[in-house]
Amino acid sequence: LTDLLHPITTARTADPALTPDLRVLCRNRAQLIAAANAGITTAYLDLEDIRGYADAVAWARSESNLRLFLATPRIQKAGEQGFFKLIERANPHGILARNPGAVDHFSSAGFETVGDFSLNVANPLTAQWYHQLGLNRLTISCDLSAPQVTDLLLAAPPSWFELILHQHMPMFHMEHCVFAAFMSSGSSFLDCGRPCDHHKVSLRDRVGMEHPLKADAGCRNTLFNAVAQTGARHFSDLRAAGLANFRIDLLDESPDESLHILNAYSHLLSGLADGSSLWRDLKALSQLGVTSGTLRDSPES
Repeated sequence: LTDLLHPITTARTADPALTPDLRVLCRNRAQLIAAANAGITTAYLDLEDIRGYADAVAWARSESNLRLFLATPRIQKAGEQGFFKLIERANPHGILARNPGAVDHFSSAGFETVGDFSLNVANPLTAQWYHQLGLNRLTISCDLSAPQVTDLLLAAPPSWFELILHQHMPMFHMEHCVFAAFMSSGSSFLDCGRPCDHHKVSLRDRVGMEHPLKADAGCRNTLFNAVAQTGARHFSDLRAAGLANFRIDLLDESPDESLHILNAYSHLLSGLADGSSLWRDLKALSQLGVTSGTLRDSPES
């Protein structure tokens, strides 16, 4: 254990003066265009139908200044290697790897690879293990509260990490496809007619909140919280701890809404806005991660 910890403690180089970088995860072409218009230089793309990846990369290379990273499915089963091959053939600038198989495949293939939050990097030993596997950057686990994130940045080089500062939190990920079950008589993607390509679906909870549902390339469904949450209020503390890499995850936002969100966070990173006013302006839940306890802020409080 001492041998594992030694290179982490000696390699830490926090630099609060380093210019902060903002990346954005988009889920359609319109959001990509909004990101380019907002001056974003690196974007991640997560399409429900990954057959659209090649056209998106071609657009990014020819008509924008975006470096485009393509997201893999969160779960990769045996026999689904075709997903990786299709993503690789699209020739992206890099990969957002969401499972260990993707980490191995794309880092070995020489792609710049960022590990997503689903790898659950929540401590320095896990971070070092993935870093040594070849990941260029690691997204910090959503299981950590703001003080725990700061502790992680004190225990490993902040340059290893990226933090999702704004997102609709994924609440659960499941094999069952609600789209096929309620909107089709088919039993798989071969005969369901892919209603997920043509319809938006939300699940209404007991208090009337409607939580968006998304399908992925493997027909697995993810339910997202209806209300976005932000860690903007903790931004100054994160910068003081040396973190310079931040990310915004868009969901169903229109181009105008996307541009408004990205401009707001660009102002935060450049010092033109403060976190307290930003989260109230965006009407988001002020909470970083999923474990900050029962006391939390909302724009109405």
